[in-house]
Amino acid sequence: MSFAPKLEMRQGQQLVMTPQLQQAIRLLQFSNLELTAYVETELERNPLLEREDGDDAPAPQRSDDDWTDAPDTSADSADGLALDLKAPASEAHDAFDTAFENVFPEATPNDGGAPASQPGQTSGWENVRPSTHNGSGSDDNNFEDYVAAEVSLKDHLTAQVNLAVTDPAERFIALHLVDLVDEAGYVQGDLAQLAEKLGAPLALVESVLTRLQTLDPAGVFARTLGECLSLQLKEQNRFDPLMAKLIDNLPLLAGHNIAALRRAVGVDDEDLADMIQELKRLNPKPGLQFGSVQMQPVVPDVIVRATSNGSWAIELNSETLPRVLVNRSYYTVVAKTARNEQDKGYLLDCLQSANWLVKSLDQRARTILRVAEEIIRQQDGFFAHGVQHLRPLNLKTIADKISMHESTVSRVTSNKFMATPRGIYELKYFFTSAIQSADSGGDAYSSEAVRHRIKTMIDAEQPSAILSDDKLVEKLKTDGIDIARRTVAKYREAMRISSSVQRRREKQMAVKLGKMAEAV
Repeated sequence: MSFAPKLEMRQGQQLVMTPQLQQAIRLLQFSNLELTAYVETELERNPLLEREDGDDAPAPQRSDDDWTDAPDTSADSADGLALDLKAPASEAHDAFDTAFENVFPEATPNDGGAPASQPGQTSGWENVRPSTHNGSGSDDNNFEDYVAAEVSLKDHLTAQVNLAVTDPAERFIALHLVDLVDEAGYVQGDLAQLAEKLGAPLALVESVLTRLQTLDPAGVFARTLGECLSLQLKEQNRFDPLMAKLIDNLPLLAGHNIAALRRAVGVDDEDLADMIQELKRLNPKPGLQFGSVQMQPVVPDVIVRATSNGSWAIELNSETLPRVLVNRSYYTVVAKTARNEQDKGYLLDCLQSANWLVKSLDQRARTILRVAEEIIRQQDGFFAHGVQHLRPLNLKTIADKISMHESTVSRVTSNKFMATPRGIYELKYFFTSAIQSADSGGDAYSSEAVRHRIKTMIDAEQPSAILSDDKLVEKLKTDGIDIARRTVAKYREAMRISSSVQRRREKQMAVKLGKMAEAV
């Protein structure tokens, strides 16, 4: 057997993920916030990209060629669903009814803020008054001057500590305890570890904590819910031995085990009801009244609205579409001044990257529009009649209808939201599993529709006739839905609905408290 070098020519196919293709895939699965951040980064990095001014640029919409293979959506079609795809371009109108300078009037020297200057004299007021002139010479109000600073819980507690604790060592411990308080007002952390870290006796740390528990708001610096409620009751001078027993047995109250709770506290039903009502008036999270974290509102990517002829109009939300242009004039000017091949190569890369980004953004918008359009076709019953008419749907059905891959549809429906007359929903909400019908040959039911039906039946049940999971299964089978008991229990727990025993206690307790309130 001999070994010798030789040359061979082979031909084959291989899928290569080019950087441009990877960028297009990333853009497709980005949410509108992530897409905006990415485009801002590209605008800073690429000198040939610029933000398009104005909102009157045409948005991606369907052309006649795009509808050649689409199903018939005219008013005379079988499903009676007509789609009206409109461009999302809309003009932003000024919300003020008066001149802008009348909304936040500027202070003048003669409005009581400063004496008027005499002729020929300079009062110096222009040196005291904050400047609100922009570069063009026109007045530009700074809205931050009119917004009051929000006081956080930490700042509120720190200000009180500086006044309530005078000893330097105790103040040092108190400030560390303030850092351990979460936004709800509870101390998170082990006092023994804090004492070891600061080199202070544990008794001193607990003594400082006891003093801090008297600060405002009442209930802060508590370590448990029971301690938080006790601090508030002590502040109101309502903490007696009976209330202490009630707080010690909060698990019984949470489980609505009224009989055991009554025996543990040692009072009758009327007194127990009054004590429970007093507990309900307390604030279990006193720290939330200060500077809580603001939630980012959901901005829909697609807007669906009903038209006068009974069809559905679909448009992309123009606020979520970054508008960028390629400045070819600038490229032409700069390319003439390129001195070497490296500069020319850099400019060419920037041009290609900018062109591909614009093309990818346009393709992303068109793909989202196509997927949303097919979802409307498949789930027209939901938009017309509600969640009980939601149909089983999977990614493959949408992918086959629009001739795309399932992975593409999955990326499109991730972190994308649709605003409908029934609310804002994530696109993945419309994809639900199927539950077979009890009748042979009957249509399958959507799991989301079954959940809605279970919740409706539980909300309508009476305290004297609580529906168990077995009873729910029987009712669903009567309606033609073949479902197992464990599936009903899984759906009920996913909706955070307690068991039949727990619901019976809750509703009986609510009825009893209502009768006591009427008697009082």
